[in-house]
Amino acid sequence: MSAIPLQSLAPAPPAPVPVAPATVPEGVRLGSAALVNLTEAAGRKVAALAAREQQGGFLRIAISGGGCNGLSYKLRFVPEPRKGDILVRTAGAEVLVDPKTALYLKGTVLDHSSKLIAGGFKFSNPNAKASCSCGESFSI
Repeated sequence: MSAIPLQSLAPAPPAPVPVAPATVPEGVRLGSAALVNLTEAAGRKVAALAAREQQGGFLRIAISGGGCNGLSYKLRFVPEPRKGDILVRTAGAEVLVDPKTALYLKGTVLDHSSKLIAGGFKFSNPNAKASCSCGESFSI
């Protein structure tokens, strides 16, 4: 009588379950963290604010004219993307950027600090040639 190898008695490993990619709404392009990247601290703060504000699950980052250096960052929560938006999934957040803003944001890192002095969201934008001390406006 021959011995049966133990490996043949073990159950076969389960077949891998295919994971469906997260859907991207029609008319919206999927971007990457190379456009805008949130740190883990910023991702946690965005999640907490989205839950508190209940204005929508997407964080829209926009740049508009204004501020002491000519351009300023705008953050707000929205319930859904617009046609033409770029969706970036980073640090657990879903960030929306319009194509015009994307030109100014490429490579930007958004961080958050809970310090009493100089706390809040901070943009590190490699495209900015100058920025004000408050960090809310910049120039290119």
